[in-house]
Amino acid sequence: MGRIKVDLHNIYNNSNAIDRALHDAFEEAIDKRIKEIEIIPGKGSGQLRKKVERFLQQPHIKPLYHRIENDSKNFGRLFVYFKF
Repeated sequence: MGRIKVDLHNIYNNSNAIDRALHDAFEEAIDKRIKEIEIIPGKGSGQLRKKVERFLQQPHIKPLYHRIENDSKNFGRLFVYFKF
């Protein structure tokens, strides 16, 4: 049982690509019953992290996961956990 890693650094300026990457990660996690997704929006100005947080709060996405945890040692990384 591993984790899915989504590094958004190289697509930070493409909103559609970000949404697609996050959707794909969620689909893969659910299909393969992987319990953790690591999302790396980076530190930067915080705009990319806000976009990720808005994605996670969408009404059709929120019921899919169990909880979100911020990395205490790295502000530019967060974890999404699923309960299967």
